[in-house]
Amino acid sequence: MREELQKKVDRAIKLIQSASKIAAENGCPEIEVAYSSGKDSDVILELTKMAGVPYRAIHHCTTIDVAGTLKHAEDNGAEIMRPKKNFLQLIAYYGFPSRMNRHCCTNLKEIKVLDYAILGIRAEESNKRKERYKEPEQCRVYSKKKKVRQYFPILDWTKEDLVEFIEERGIKLHPLYYDEDGNIDATRRLGCMGCPLQSYRQRIESFKNHPNMVKLYVRGGGYYLDKHPNSKIASLVKDAYEFFCFDVFCERSNTRFQEEFGGNNLFGEKVDCKQFLEDYFKIKFKD
Repeated sequence: MREELQKKVDRAIKLIQSASKIAAENGCPEIEVAYSSGKDSDVILELTKMAGVPYRAIHHCTTIDVAGTLKHAEDNGAEIMRPKKNFLQLIAYYGFPSRMNRHCCTNLKEIKVLDYAILGIRAEESNKRKERYKEPEQCRVYSKKKKVRQYFPILDWTKEDLVEFIEERGIKLHPLYYDEDGNIDATRRLGCMGCPLQSYRQRIESFKNHPNMVKLYVRGGGYYLDKHPNSKIASLVKDAYEFFCFDVFCERSNTRFQEEFGGNNLFGEKVDCKQFLEDYFKIKFKD
């Protein structure tokens, strides 16, 4: 292992041990390891084991996890926390999630379990994370009565650090992270299927890879429109098929939706969104 990486490993272990001590002194004998089944959570789980502290690995089931995610969590001894409402029920109640309205994360992932938690946050992953996470610990406030002291042992780690540590420790990752030749591809991410935080192209590609998610969205969108006939979206689209096209292909721009699907173009032809989705994703909706 490179000397630089060894120093990062040593610092990470010391942080976890310090966090565990503080937790114990404040009535929390175990520290939570936020376990997503992703490569970063595999690394912090291994570091926690190396630190020799009492912990509970917690995996929040989103009900739209990529295949193999729950099995990987169970294989690594994580406790599976299942939500009160699944993703379909959330869509029926709140509508489709968006970058500004991430009700899926709030209800499925960002849920307090213990007062002290270790997370696999890395600043390298995005500029937003680099701005938000400047120190290796912070207090996360869910509400006045729900606060969590969070620790980020690998905040300054790079993808190269991760791969070297994973190979050095012989960590078995989720199948998603291996390419056709069995090599680790650290650029891949284990997000929820159809996540609105993905780029436009990445999100559409995600739906192409998991076409049943399109059916799930449309089904939930239909429930939402039925229950919210006076909502803003109900005034813009006539059914769940248009709702999906408006959300995914037009990124919630009504002008763009009218130009691409609503007939407000040179030819004045309105697109049958149901047929479009069936052809594009090679699926068939039930009548």
